[in-house]
Amino acid sequence: MKKQDSGKPDKDIFGKAISAYFHHKDETEIIVHSPDFDDDVIPVPYLFRNYKEMPPLEQEALNNCFGRVLDVGCCAGSHSLYLQNERNLEVLSIDISEGAVEICKLRGIKDARTIDYFDMKNEQFDTILLLMNGTGIIGKLEHLDTFFQHTKSLLKPGGQVLIDSSDLSYLFDADEDGGIWVDMQGSYYGELEFSISYKNETSNKFNWLYLDYNTLELAAINNGFLCQLLKKGEHFDYLAQLKLDSK
Repeated sequence: MKKQDSGKPDKDIFGKAISAYFHHKDETEIIVHSPDFDDDVIPVPYLFRNYKEMPPLEQEALNNCFGRVLDVGCCAGSHSLYLQNERNLEVLSIDISEGAVEICKLRGIKDARTIDYFDMKNEQFDTILLLMNGTGIIGKLEHLDTFFQHTKSLLKPGGQVLIDSSDLSYLFDADEDGGIWVDMQGSYYGELEFSISYKNETSNKFNWLYLDYNTLELAAINNGFLCQLLKKGEHFDYLAQLKLDSK
């Protein structure tokens, strides 16, 4: 997978926003741009939420973690801190944002590293945690097999992946039978393109994948994984568990 094909904004927008909030309580929002939607915002204080402030889907994921955990896209470290300090689990927190990883260390995370998930090697985990639309880093549907095969190399025997996403089919008009019309000649409806800005800087454009559960399950089976739906959210989102098929 080419690095520019997945969800990897440059300029460390998140790192700068997280650092400004941590050191100076600067609450300037991160702005999210997409050609398909109106601009949206990410409130930076939300990235520092505690367990009680997390949505039920995230709480469910954290409750199901065990063993050595890889927290992918750890951001400001909220999930990692809970697992490390409240669950007493060994956690490796990774993010491509140098600024975010620096703040994770200052917040007390014992093992935080600046590294791309797809560059991870020679380590294995009992739980791989991918939250806040964890399928996003896959970038495009065509990269699903690459994601599963790489993930397989990082799992211990009996290990699991906890991953969330949203089915964006609700954005399309349904017909009388409840089905939706999708252009089969076009790209998958969950493949989106974003850029983000903070203060006077804007990142490059990057791909981000929202994946419906049925597509995730089919890809999992095709790559030797079992897939289980653990919890549905209130906004067409869901949490899934992936395990290697021992058959």
